[in-house]
Amino acid sequence: MSRLLRKRETLLFIIIAVMIAAFSTRADGFATPGNLAGIFNDTSILIILALAQMTVILTKSIDLSVAANLAFTGMAIAMLNAAYPDLPLIVLILTAILIGASLGAINGFLVWALEIPPIVVTLGTLTIYRGMAFVLSGGEWVNAHQMTPTFLNVPRTVVLGMPVLSWAAIIIVLLIYIVLKYTQFGRSTYAAGGNPTAAVYAGVDVGWTKFLAFVLSGALAGLASYLWVSRYAVAYVDIANGFELDSVAACVIGGISIAGGVGSVLGTVLGALFLGVIKNALPVIGISPFTQMAISGTVIILAVVFNARRERNRGRIILRDKAAAETQTGTQAEVSA
Repeated sequence: MSRLLRKRETLLFIIIAVMIAAFSTRADGFATPGNLAGIFNDTSILIILALAQMTVILTKSIDLSVAANLAFTGMAIAMLNAAYPDLPLIVLILTAILIGASLGAINGFLVWALEIPPIVVTLGTLTIYRGMAFVLSGGEWVNAHQMTPTFLNVPRTVVLGMPVLSWAAIIIVLLIYIVLKYTQFGRSTYAAGGNPTAAVYAGVDVGWTKFLAFVLSGALAGLASYLWVSRYAVAYVDIANGFELDSVAACVIGGISIAGGVGSVLGTVLGALFLGVIKNALPVIGISPFTQMAISGTVIILAVVFNARRERNRGRIILRDKAAAETQTGTQAEVSA
C-alpha cells in the first residue's frame, strides 16, 4: 500500500479527487457524473496534444509548435470542407493527419539532420505555421455555416453515453500506451531520452527516433485540429493559442521529466485532467482569469520542483545502495580472510 501511495500517478489521482470534492462544496453539481464527463470531454483535445508532446519530451526534446500545427491544419481542412463539401469525412480526417505529420516531419528533420536544438526549431516553426495559417486564409474566418453538417456533428455524436470526441481521446490514449510499451519505437524513445550515449551503443538511432517522435506528435496535432474545428465550429488563425504551453504543463504535472526518458501515459492523462478540472472549476467559483493564470503557473513550478527532487533522491538512493554493497563486500572479504 505504501509503495502504491508513493507512485506519482496515485498521488495525482488523489489530488484530483480532493480538488473535485472541494470545488463541489462551492459549486452545486460539480461532482455529478454528467459534469465530470463534460470536463473530460472539454479536456479531450488537451489530452491528445499532451500525449503528442510527451512522445517528443521523452526523447529529450520539446515541440512548441504543436498548437500552431493544429491551427494551420485546422484552417486547411476547414477551407477544404467549405470549398469541396462532397469530400468524404474520412478523407478530410486523413488529410489533417497527413498535413500535421508533414509539419512534424519538418521539425524532426531540422532536429535530426541539422542538429539544431529542438526548442529553437519549434519556436521558429511556431511562428511560421501561424503565419502560414494567416496567409492561407487571408486573415478570414471559416464559420459554421460554411462547413457541412457531417463535418461538424460527428465529434458531438453521443455513443454509449459519451461524445465521439471523448471516445477519440480514449482510443488515442490506448494506442499511445501500446506504442510506447510494446513496440521497438517506444523502447527506443525512452532509451534515447534516458541515456543517449548508452542508447547508441545498444543500437538505437537516436536522431531517427527523435524524427519519428516529431512525426507522431504532428500527426496527433493534425487529428486534434479536426476535432477542435468541428467541436467549436470555427477556424481562425489564433485557435489553440497557448495550448503548446498547456501541453507541456500537463506533461510536467504528470511526471514526465523534461530531461527525457521518464514518464507514463497515465501520468500525462492525469496531468491534463488536473488542468482541465482547474480550468473548469475556477471560473465557476468566481476566480478571475488573471488569478487563474497565476494559479496554473504556480502549479507548474511546484510540479517541476517535485520532479527535480524526486530525480535527485533517486540518484542518492543509487549511491547509497552502491555504498552499502561495497561495505557488505568488504565485510565478507574480512570474514573470509
